[in-house]
Amino acid sequence: MMIVSVSRRTDVPAFYSEWFYNRLKSEEVLSVNPFNRKQVSRISLKKNDVDCFIFWTKNPKKFIERLDELNGYNYYFQFTLNSYSKDVEPLVPDKREVINTFKELSKRIGKEKVIWRYDPILLNEYYTIEYHLKWFERLTSELCDYTERVVISFIDIYKKTKRNSKGLNLRELDDSAKLELAKSMSAIAKRYNLRIETCSESIDLDEFNIHKSKCIDVELISQIIDTDINYSNDQNQRDECGCIRSVDIGVYNTCLHMCKYCYANFSENVIKKNIELHDVNSKILLGNLRGDEKITHREAKRDNQIRFDI
Repeated sequence: MMIVSVSRRTDVPAFYSEWFYNRLKSEEVLSVNPFNRKQVSRISLKKNDVDCFIFWTKNPKKFIERLDELNGYNYYFQFTLNSYSKDVEPLVPDKREVINTFKELSKRIGKEKVIWRYDPILLNEYYTIEYHLKWFERLTSELCDYTERVVISFIDIYKKTKRNSKGLNLRELDDSAKLELAKSMSAIAKRYNLRIETCSESIDLDEFNIHKSKCIDVELISQIIDTDINYSNDQNQRDECGCIRSVDIGVYNTCLHMCKYCYANFSENVIKKNIELHDVNSKILLGNLRGDEKITHREAKRDNQIRFDI
């Protein structure tokens, strides 16, 4: 059994739904090591081999038209819905459309399976603390009946983020700004009966009843599959991350939302070249195998079973 992440590296539900459902029909997918293309993992997608899918997305509209094909599988969604305009999220659809899609998804699968992500929170001359609080409340009022929790994080400006966001004058939040936002956002969430959590943040916000989340969450998965499971933490994530182990089937530099803060995209030119290689019938998300790869069967068993990790 394993947990399959779809995907931290790209928005599969938004842009690669046909490819994913083709992989589901074939009951297997190949995942290329992002640091060595010759290392490839074969991952079984048979129902008896998958504990849970976790889908990461900003726009699953096309994907949810085929949800019936997921019958017999367990899954939930990490659904990012921010307040930014096209200067930050150039190709994310109109907010009203995305809100309606969020509500439709929740009605179909249950609000406990749709986690709202308001992240990352960034600041500049336009996107101020006051701006975030105003729009966070507006979005909370829209979504409170369609989810049980909201996850927030504060932007980390990596070198590639700084390059991609040139002209936006982004700045990282100091602790005083984080505390100010946390206090007010917690109060808003409480008014609308939403649990609020942070993702991969070292700052302690317990005083505002904001606790650290596990985006790939053993407790939620156990609840969904109605079985207590035990997986160790994912050692491939940041120290602040509380997620348990999973296998990811996505590829970096393939997300067409082109969000300026994204850590998974290096440049628009690379993305455009990569997209031309996509084949909906391929076993890998980007391109096809060349024949010189080493393919290894990948398992990530629960900790209360015999473990065989490659």
